[in-house]
Amino acid sequence: MIDIDVLAPDGGGILPRLLTIREVADILRIHARTAYRLVKDGNIQAIRVGTQWRVTEDALHDYVARGWRHWKPEPARNRPRQCKLPL
Repeated sequence: MIDIDVLAPDGGGILPRLLTIREVADILRIHARTAYRLVKDGNIQAIRVGTQWRVTEDALHDYVARGWRHWKPEPARNRPRQCKLPL
């Protein structure tokens, strides 16, 4: 990943940093096909540049934030942790 700010040609500010599918997969520590599937299914917002997909850093942050809101820890179980076998 290259950390270079790119100015918009019209002088309207800095363009958002675009990540490739491979970079998204590396950041999320998932396979590239899984990252591609997340983009194709609309779970991660992306734009198409020619034949390749690009994801903005903000879109990736939004995806991770949505995941944290929906995640709930599993409740503790009331059963014993180890079962005793009859002898």
